Order: sequence, then C-alpha cells, then structure tokens
Amino acid sequence: MAQYRIGEFSKITGLTVKTLRFYDEQGVLKPSCVDPENGYRYYDAELLTRARAITLLRSLEFSLTEITDLLNRSDEESFDVLDILRNQQDAIRLQIARYQRIDAKLCQLFEEEQETRQMAKHETFAVEEKTVESQLVAGIRMKGRYSDCGEPFARIGKSLGRYINGKPLLLHYDMEYREDDADFEACMPVSKSIEVEGIDIRELPAGRCVSLLHRGPYEELRTSYAKAFDYVQQKGFEIQIPSREVFLKGPGMIFRGNPKKYLTEIQLFIVE
Repeated sequence: MAQYRIGEFSKITGLTVKTLRFYDEQGVLKPSCVDPENGYRYYDAELLTRARAITLLRSLEFSLTEITDLLNRSDEESFDVLDILRNQQDAIRLQIARYQRIDAKLCQLFEEEQETRQMAKHETFAVEEKTVESQLVAGIRMKGRYSDCGEPFARIGKSLGRYINGKPLLLHYDMEYREDDADFEACMPVSKSIEVEGIDIRELPAGRCVSLLHRGPYEELRTSYAKAFDYVQQKGFEIQIPSREVFLKGPGMIFRGNPKKYLTEIQLFIVE
C-alpha cells in the first residue's frame, strides 16, 4: 500500500501541513506511522477517504469533536447518515433564522442612525407644531430622580428586546421640576402587545404638540424647555400632561457617545 509523507498527503488532499498537524494533535486524522528517528509523518492511501470525509463534514459546519465521533461510529449498525445530515440541517436552519433576526435588527439600527444624523445635520432646531400618531408602547411608571430612568429602560429592553421598534421616550406627569420624587414613565415603542409582569403595554394616543429638538447633554434640557414654553405662552396654548421626551440619539447599548451630540425631542401636548 502506498504511503505518503505529510507534504505529499497535503498536496493530494488540499489540507495544509499545519492543518494536518493540528488534526493529528486533535486525534481526528492521525498518520499511519511516525518515524521515531526524524519525526516524519507518513499516511497510508486509505486515509485519503477519511481526509475527504473530514473536509466535507467541516464544510457542513460539523465541529472536529462531532466529526471524530461520526467517523468512529461509522461502522456501527445503528449509524444512519441521513439522520445525522437531517439533524445538522435543522441546526443550520435555526442558525439562519437567528442571523436573519440579527440582520433585521442591524438594518433597523442602521436606518435609525442614518435618519438621526440627517435630522441633526439639517434641522433648524426651531419650535414647531406637529401631530404625533398613536403608538403602542411598553412602559414602567415610577417616582424618583430623573436619572433613575435607566433601570426601567433596561428592564423593558431585557423583557421585550425583540419587539422594540422605535426610540425610547420618557413621559413626565409633573408640570414642574421635582428633584427626588419626580413622577415619570420610561417607555419603549413595541410591535406587539404581550403580557409582561410589571410592564404596562398600551396605546399612547395621537395628539398635536409643540415640538422642539434639543441637541446636547440632558442637563441642558432646561434651556430648550424655556424656548418651548415661551412659544406656548405666545400662542396661548394650554398644555396637558404627560409631556414627552423622545431620545433620538443618546447613550447607546454599546457606545456611550458624545453628550454634546445627543438629540432629544421635547413634546408638549396641546389641549384641543
């Protein structure tokens, strides 16, 4: 029977010498013999079939551990290659579905970021009147410091991440500033109404509002509120609660970002 040195076997199988040495170490494809004097590896011709099988199974996303087990069991009476291929196909399809969901989420985030950048680039940051459509949201209402809103946002994200389809917003149930006992609700737009303990999922009504985009840190929002309230007084509008802050661009899930570039839309709803 023909024997090949590792370089020759590499040339025939298309596997690099480095890969063959690694397969040897892992026990998945061991040489037929090793010369004790010089350490040269030699491969019998019958190992070509095993090498081709390993290459094919690797291309089908089988792990080396799985491949070793399959090759060792291939002579068993109960071994059924169809069952093995079917199970692998099912596993791959689950991965495909998972990656499709990730791709859809990435597309959504990409489009939102592009839209926000365009808004920041072209927006005049003037007070305007606009109509806001109704939207389904998941909310957690609480009392405390405004800075405490991060916890309920995180809780909503953890419970309903796959259904979130818009920018986070904070509903303010106080007309005045309150330091330690502010009454507010952290909300996230969602695509589906499902029951989650401690989270209120409901439709926020449509309405007409006075709107103003604020660029900069949240600590400087008061300057934009002054501008919005001046407009309200000039127009003689009566404002209803809750008012809303929509966080168009802020600290992300991955990167904190630059607070000077944060974009927050203030919405003061008008009593019709």
